[in-house]
Amino acid sequence: MQRREFIALVGSATFAWPRIARSQQSVPVVGFLNGAAPELYTKFLSEFRRGLNEMGFVEGQNVAVEYRWAENHYERLPELAAELVRRQVTVIAATGTPAALAAKATNTKIPIIFTTASDPVALGWVASLARPAGNMTGATQLNMELGPKRLELMRQLLPDAASIALVVNPTNPRVAEVQTRDAQDAARSLGLQLQILQASTADEFDKIVAGLSKRSVGLVIAGGDSFFLSESSILAAITVRHAVPAAFLGREFTAAGGLISYGGSVADSYHLAGIYTGRILTGEKPGDLPVYRSSKVEMFINLKSAKALGLTIPPGLVIAADEVFE
Repeated sequence: MQRREFIALVGSATFAWPRIARSQQSVPVVGFLNGAAPELYTKFLSEFRRGLNEMGFVEGQNVAVEYRWAENHYERLPELAAELVRRQVTVIAATGTPAALAAKATNTKIPIIFTTASDPVALGWVASLARPAGNMTGATQLNMELGPKRLELMRQLLPDAASIALVVNPTNPRVAEVQTRDAQDAARSLGLQLQILQASTADEFDKIVAGLSKRSVGLVIAGGDSFFLSESSILAAITVRHAVPAAFLGREFTAAGGLISYGGSVADSYHLAGIYTGRILTGEKPGDLPVYRSSKVEMFINLKSAKALGLTIPPGLVIAADEVFE
């Protein structure tokens, strides 16, 4: 984040939090809702807490956080969201599109801070990015918009491939539909055939990747889904085992052997969510806080995996990468 943008985010909240700390009110409670599993979100949680800390709130001291994790069972999210509403938390941090959808459907009064790779206006969460107007605001990533770019990268790395496969999560249908449509448009423009595959568990992913390994097809994993993010290291290991060139987002995927990662920074959006949660705790209203569009884009390349796959990474991509694994 640029320094000027950060100052604007901190803004009026800088001197507001001590008044809460000095008051006789009980410690405020933040509800944290996510569709994945906590042990796989350590990095993102650290960024969320860092944002809270920058607003003057320290978990266990002057703020409490109640966590609800769906463990990749998105059907549990509505009840988990309802638990937080019954708990009468001060604000709900609904991180990830499935969690935000559940929080929105369950509650219209408690402020909701979201992270998403989807369009919150199109989803009906906010009236506009500049003026959300309702009880929701938060931070967006570029991962949905950059899905076609991952297809293009695979085209560069596999110039002889006539077909690329896109895997989406069928339990996240609203997001999967948009991802499929955008990928099909991009594939047509690139002269590629596109296979749409579905997986919502590591076992399902393993089976579809095993089938691709016999057909020499490149794989693109759709971004912006909590399951794929939380299991990115496992998914990368599966692509390595079956010798399938694959593209996703995030450093963890490439560090675990995935060929290439390209996408918006999820960690950056969690940091922003922590800041916005802190601002709500100081008394600001979500409808007055503009949705922050994170513009940070990262690329990671695993040259060891490329060599094992018999692929040559263009020098320009290597130079442009944020980190290269050799």
